[in-house]
Amino acid sequence: MKQNLNYWVITVALAGFLFGFDTIVISGADQPIQKLWNTGEWFHGTFIMSMALWGTVIGALFGGKPCDKLGRKKTLFWIGVLYLVSALGSGLATDPYVFSMFRFIGGLGVGASSIAAPIYISEIAPEKDRGRLVATYQFNIVLGILVAFFSNYLIGKYMGEVAWRYMLGVEAIPAIVYCLLVLGIPNSPRWLLLHRNDQDKAKQILKRLYPENEINERIESIKSSIQKTKESFFSKKYSKPILLAFILAFFNQISGINFVLYYAPRIFEAAGIDQTNTLIASIPIGAVNLIFTMLGMYLIDKMGRKRLMTIGSIGYIVTLLGIVWSFYSGAEGAIVVFFISAYVGSHAIGQGAVIWVFISEIFPNSVRASGMSWGSSTHWVLAAIITMITPAVLAAVSPVAIFSFFAFMMLLQLIWVRLVMPETKGKKLEELGEELMNRNEQL
Repeated sequence: MKQNLNYWVITVALAGFLFGFDTIVISGADQPIQKLWNTGEWFHGTFIMSMALWGTVIGALFGGKPCDKLGRKKTLFWIGVLYLVSALGSGLATDPYVFSMFRFIGGLGVGASSIAAPIYISEIAPEKDRGRLVATYQFNIVLGILVAFFSNYLIGKYMGEVAWRYMLGVEAIPAIVYCLLVLGIPNSPRWLLLHRNDQDKAKQILKRLYPENEINERIESIKSSIQKTKESFFSKKYSKPILLAFILAFFNQISGINFVLYYAPRIFEAAGIDQTNTLIASIPIGAVNLIFTMLGMYLIDKMGRKRLMTIGSIGYIVTLLGIVWSFYSGAEGAIVVFFISAYVGSHAIGQGAVIWVFISEIFPNSVRASGMSWGSSTHWVLAAIITMITPAVLAAVSPVAIFSFFAFMMLLQLIWVRLVMPETKGKKLEELGEELMNRNEQL
């Protein structure tokens, strides 16, 4: 049972590796592309840098549809195809418009991935390990980010003026591997019951995950939850989880995390680090991200989602104020790298570890895909807007003001976490869905 579960989770979580690699690899190509095609700040931010994120918004908005109609498994396979096409097309692009089109296609994969993978894992994971297993997806995201930073550095060092093409095109290799592996996983048993009414196949898969004496009870629990929740997604019944998902996703991006990850080389240049060293200065960010994500995975089912969010929020505030002080005082570039790396660590153990787990848990079975789509699209709309305006903002506003704003928003997040956010660890998905609906009905 454990071998089946681990294989399926690891395979699906590889979608997160492609997610992380695809979203961050552009940081190495950012400035070379702007120089090559001589694009202005607004054009560069809107088309070159944020076009993938607008694709991600569309993928997140509509990714729930194929998850329900085609199934989680088929959706995950076609996500791999999107990554493959995007990698090859971006690397071979001849002008900024073709480049942007293929980056948009990759973004569709990222957006759909942020829905399909957490849903699939949450639906096959036992409740006592669900946080850790869904967080495997986040672990793969940050692993992809770290590998992208290393890949950008090595390719940039040895491939000369066309390095950016190889930086983007090399993603085709893991995309092919992922597509082949995902063919070997089964459909989600909850999807089979909810959308195909196929109790026999669902039962066969559940037998590979749980003891025989639990199967019938789990099937009846899933079927019962479906019968209780057949209503429109935006009905009053679901307003509680809808609001929770929106606020968590909102704070995730207003922390400034994508601002830092996408534009780390530019931020380091503003801190006085020589342009030739900005790519290597980005590597500690990826390493810290990975280490603290692993720590978050270890702790999420022990300490709970709410406590990790509290720790992460405090870490955000302290490290962001450290970044503000560094820029204000004119501290050495190494100090800026230290505080930014610590800031990324705070994100990894808090928001990074929690967001996809929490959103995948709080919605009832029949609207889980729509709920993930809602939370994910909120996340990606904000990410796209921030990425689009960053080149112009960096040119017009001081880093002190920018990071002060992020610090203030993280103070608000800390207040929200302590006063509003519910704890979800150790509870069955059906239990959580009903509990949050019942809470809403009592308000």
